[in-house]
Amino acid sequence: MNNPSGAFVQGAAAYGRFLEVFIDGHWWVVGDALENIGKTTKRLGANAYPHLYGGAGSGSGLRGSSPVASGFATPSKEVKSRFKD
Repeated sequence: MNNPSGAFVQGAAAYGRFLEVFIDGHWWVVGDALENIGKTTKRLGANAYPHLYGGAGSGSGLRGSSPVASGFATPSKEVKSRFKD
């Protein structure tokens, strides 16, 4: 039995190779999906709760000026005149 080459042995070997690739592929896909879900969850968590992820405060991730600090925008001309040809 140094060189088993029967149909059953070859079939079992082929099935084993198929199963190995099938399981390995599924582990890769599931692992990749879990990694992406984890990164997304962390990013969403950092946006929702910045103080838990090293942010200074609730508004530290937001950029731009506040209307209280800079004043409100005022229109430069009448609204009706903007839509006239």
